[in-house]
Amino acid sequence: AAIAPLSVSRSDVKAYRRALHEQGYTTSTIALKLSAVRRLYEGAIEAGLMVTNPALGIKPPLSRRDPAEAITFLEKIEVQQLLECVETFPSKGRIAIDNIVKRSRDLFMVEMMVSEGPRTVELHRANLGDIIGQGEKVGIRVRGKRQIRIVPLTESLIDLLSNYLAARKQVGEELSEKCPLLVSVGNRSRGGRLSRSGIRTLVNNYLTESGLKKKDNKTISTHSLRHTAGTLAIRGGAQLRQVQDLLGHADIRTTSIYVHVGDRWDNNPAKFWLD
Repeated sequence: AAIAPLSVSRSDVKAYRRALHEQGYTTSTIALKLSAVRRLYEGAIEAGLMVTNPALGIKPPLSRRDPAEAITFLEKIEVQQLLECVETFPSKGRIAIDNIVKRSRDLFMVEMMVSEGPRTVELHRANLGDIIGQGEKVGIRVRGKRQIRIVPLTESLIDLLSNYLAARKQVGEELSEKCPLLVSVGNRSRGGRLSRSGIRTLVNNYLTESGLKKKDNKTISTHSLRHTAGTLAIRGGAQLRQVQDLLGHADIRTTSIYVHVGDRWDNNPAKFWLD
């Protein structure tokens, strides 16, 4: 039965949570829905319509799924396969000016995502003024969920960035600090900021073309490139705190998931006495 919003009790919210769980919603989805309910009643309290928040402190059910199981990532050889696809991907119907910028942009963008792990929104927001130089070292200032950090670039990325900016100059663009780092190409949007959906579409096209979109009954997504950067860094010997700083995780427990991904198979404790 329907309940008047201002008459909802704490037990009603718990019943709502239980119903969501029984309907098969994931823990993360239930958490999002409960957050929306809490915010609704925060607004009601601010407006003087209620005194207490019936959803305050009600948490989603504990997840029974291993967090590391949900991580999708590419192996090192697959990263090379993806980058080779970006380099050779045909740009059918595009004029030469678009091709010059698009190819250099995509090479920089995909390698940046797969090796440094920035979020899509961070690349979308970045401007040329966010390119930071210190001697021969170069980084990009990105704005995450709650913080601003500088992502250091590898020598390969510095070269790709240089080629990309040179291509933009070659087609007549006047570069300034306010210009977006990633620009669109094409008659309608040339020179404008590449959207978040545009970034995801490009990456998904390359994943599909390279045959990497589906892997082990899982779907590889744009966010999987971020997981790839974290997983391969840990597996390669990087310290947990270093990877946390690189990815901009507020809680190191989030970063520790990549340790489980890397260690579970290669460093199974049982091997120490069975071998």
